[in-house]
Amino acid sequence: MKPIYLLLLLVSQLSIAQSDKKILKDIKKSISFLADDKLEGRRTGMPGEKLAYEFIVEKFKKNGIEPIAEIPNYIQDFEVNDGLVYAENCSLKVGNASYKLNEDFIPMPYSGNGDYTSGKVLVMYDLGYLISENKDNPHFDVEESLYQKLNEMSSQTELIIVYNSSDTAFSYTFDAKNKKQKLASGIVFCNNKIVADIEKQSENEGPFAHIEISSSKRTGHNVVGYINNNASLTVILGAHYDHLGYGEDHNSLYAGKVKMIHNGADDNASGTSALIALSSILKKSGSKKYNYVFVAFSGEELGLYGSKYFVEHSPIDFKNVNYMVNMDMVGRLNDSTHGITIGGFGTSPSWGQLINLQDGYFKIKVDSAGSGPSDHTSFYRKDLPVLFFFTGTHSDYHKPSDDADKINYEGELKIIRYIQSLIEKTAALDKVSFTKTREAAAMGKSSFKVTMGIMPDYTFSGNGVKVDGVSENRPAQKAGVKTGDVIYQMGDFMVSDVETYMQTLGKFKKGDATIIKIKRGTEDIKVEVTF
Repeated sequence: MKPIYLLLLLVSQLSIAQSDKKILKDIKKSISFLADDKLEGRRTGMPGEKLAYEFIVEKFKKNGIEPIAEIPNYIQDFEVNDGLVYAENCSLKVGNASYKLNEDFIPMPYSGNGDYTSGKVLVMYDLGYLISENKDNPHFDVEESLYQKLNEMSSQTELIIVYNSSDTAFSYTFDAKNKKQKLASGIVFCNNKIVADIEKQSENEGPFAHIEISSSKRTGHNVVGYINNNASLTVILGAHYDHLGYGEDHNSLYAGKVKMIHNGADDNASGTSALIALSSILKKSGSKKYNYVFVAFSGEELGLYGSKYFVEHSPIDFKNVNYMVNMDMVGRLNDSTHGITIGGFGTSPSWGQLINLQDGYFKIKVDSAGSGPSDHTSFYRKDLPVLFFFTGTHSDYHKPSDDADKINYEGELKIIRYIQSLIEKTAALDKVSFTKTREAAAMGKSSFKVTMGIMPDYTFSGNGVKVDGVSENRPAQKAGVKTGDVIYQMGDFMVSDVETYMQTLGKFKKGDATIIKIKRGTEDIKVEVTF
C-alpha cells in the first residue's frame, strides 16, 4: 500500500504544480491586459473601462461563471455624478456688445439658471473690497467668504456681477465639484473691461445674462458573475477594476505636468486578476457548500460608487450571504518579509479561529476594522463579515509608474491559494457570525486634533456631508447624529462636501463644543457636539 500512497501523493503534487503554473500564466495575462496603455487607466465610465469590463466578462464565460438571473448580461450599470457643467450657450451682453465665455466672463457654480436682466436689480460686487478687508486675517478663506456675501445679496438681487479691482490676483476658475447650495440670482465673474462697459451704459442697455448650469453624469459598470450550487449560503468575492485614467478626477499623487496614463497594475489589476483566478478555481472545486458571487467593481477610486450601488441593489438576499472577501492591491508582496495585511479581522470571531497569525509563510498583520478605504466597507455596512487582503502601499501608489513589470506574480499566486484555503476552512463551519468593530480612519492618517466619529458617504452629490456610519461612544453618536443625516453647518462654518468638512474639523480642538446643523429627511435640526 505504501508505494501506491506515495505514487498518489506524487501525482497530486504534480497536478497542483501544473495548476499553479497555469494560474500564474493567467494572472500575468490578465494584469498585462488590464494595465496596458490602451485602456488609458480604466477611468470609470470611459472607453478604457469598457475594454476592461468586456475582458472580465470574457474571462468569466471562459471559466464557466454564469450571469446571475437579475443581471443577465453580467453588467450592472450605475450613475456617477461628475460634478457641474455650464452650457456653451451661456451669454453676457451689454448694449450691442457680446462677450466671450471663458475669456471675458464665466458663470459661478452656485448661480441660478435662466435669463437675468439688470432691468430688475443689478449688483456689481467688487471682490477687491473683501480681500482688502481681510488682508490681515490669517483665517480668511476667499471662496467661502465670497459665497457668504453673495448668499446675503441673492434673495433681493436679479443679477450679480463679481469682479476684482484689487492688486491681489484672484484667478477664478469654474469649480465643477462645488456643492454649495444654488442661489436665486444669476452670478457671473467678469473681467474689469466688462465692468467699465457696464458703467458706461444706461440701465435698459444691460447687462443681460443667460446662464445654464447642470449636473454632469457618467455611467460606471460593475461586472457580476455567479456559481449556483443550489446551496443555502453564498460567499461574495470582490475586487475593483477601475483606476485613475489620466488623473482627471484629482486623485493622483503624480506631481508632473505632462499628462500621463495611470495603469494601476497593483491598484487594482492585481486584485481583479486574483478574482478571475479564484472564479476558475472555485468553479472546478468539488465543494458545493456555497454559491459564489464574483463582483468586479468600478467607481471605487471615486468613493466606493460601484460597491455601494451593488449592496443597495443586490441581486441576492444578504440574509443568505455568509461573508465577503475583498482583494485590493495584492500584487506587491515583499519577497523578504512576505508581509500581508488582512482587514476585517474583527468582523467575526471565526476569523480569529481560522487565520493563524503565526503562519509558516506569510507575516500576517491584521486590522480589526470592518470599514476602510476599499469596497468591503459597503458590505460591512450591511452587517456582513468581511475580509480585506492588501500587500501594502508603495512609492508607485496612484502614480503613472504603477506598471505590470513591478508585480510579484508568484507572491500573488500564494495569496490566491491562501484565500482558497481559507474559504475551504469556512466550509467546515456553520454560518459565520457578524461582529461590529471600531471605525477605521475615514481618510487615512489624520493630523486633526478632533474627530466626529462618522463615516462620510463619498457618493453623496448634494450639499453637505451625508453620514454613512456612526462610531460608538464618539462625539457624533453622543450628540445624537444618525446614519443618513446630512451635516451642513458646524458652528459658524458651512459644510458643503467632505473636503470642507475635513477643513472645518481642523478649526476645533479637544474639549470644544459647537452646534451642528443637520438635515434629517425633510427636518432641519440642531445638536450640540463636544469634541
